[in-house]
Amino acid sequence: MERLLDKITSPKIVHDLNLQELRILASEIRELILSTVANNGGHLAPSLGTVELTLALYSVFDFDNDKLVWDVGHQAYTHKILTGRKDTFHTLRTKGGLTGFPKRSESKYDAFGVGHSSTSISAALGILIASELEHKNNHVIAVIGDGALTGGEAFEALNHAGQLKKNLIVILNDNEMSIDKNVGALSEYLSQIRLAPQYRRAKKDFEDFVRKIPIANIGDKILSTANSIRYGLKSAIVPSAIFESLGFTYLGPVDGHDIKAMQDILIGVKDFEVPVLIHVHTTKGKGYKPAEDSPESFTVSASLISSPAKL
Repeated sequence: MERLLDKITSPKIVHDLNLQELRILASEIRELILSTVANNGGHLAPSLGTVELTLALYSVFDFDNDKLVWDVGHQAYTHKILTGRKDTFHTLRTKGGLTGFPKRSESKYDAFGVGHSSTSISAALGILIASELEHKNNHVIAVIGDGALTGGEAFEALNHAGQLKKNLIVILNDNEMSIDKNVGALSEYLSQIRLAPQYRRAKKDFEDFVRKIPIANIGDKILSTANSIRYGLKSAIVPSAIFESLGFTYLGPVDGHDIKAMQDILIGVKDFEVPVLIHVHTTKGKGYKPAEDSPESFTVSASLISSPAKL
């Protein structure tokens, strides 16, 4: 039986897939990543964690014109598979084969050669400025992990982008870990932001309750009043002020494994004229239980892989 993955000969094909097909494709991509890394080694857990995120990006944007910049490159295997390297993916990290990271000479879809962390936002901002100078109308997206965001260059770039007020899209892929445990003030700050789902659930429960009040229009009036204090409440529970102070519109956290949720938010920011940071929460090693349970063991080496059947 032909796999859906076999039909992906161009990233543009992803645009035409429905939600169910994208979910099937995600499963097939995970199988390919797992079997390849089992043979060749590589960064398994990070790339398993970004499958749905990458599919959402490719279903919304046109990367023949738009640009996607990955930080470090540990997360980019799905990106490689979707951009004409599916049939050679088995050569990953072998002599004369595909590199383990995005490389400009390998594909036109690799907008920036990476390997060091914390560079994606500054590189993406430079690409965006160059595009504007050439009068191009395209989107530029940077994907950066919570570990890489602790680097000074990332903060310099956030500050610069906020000052220039360019329509840069930054995706913070927050999986709550890097190769080593994240430490410091920013790590603690992101831990606080992860409380946002509690805020969203509380807000929805409150709205549902108020609308059921059996007095004509009173529910809508209460909601209107409540909306006037909504931002104060959100600021108390979701401390996103650091990004907004830098000039970014902050959105999230959003489930990075929910393709539809990711599509909706990506479509929504396409016409933003200001920098935006989308906080995406993912699970490192998603879909492979041993890697989910012990992602640090599968971050750099996959020598512990026992069987693709554990997907």
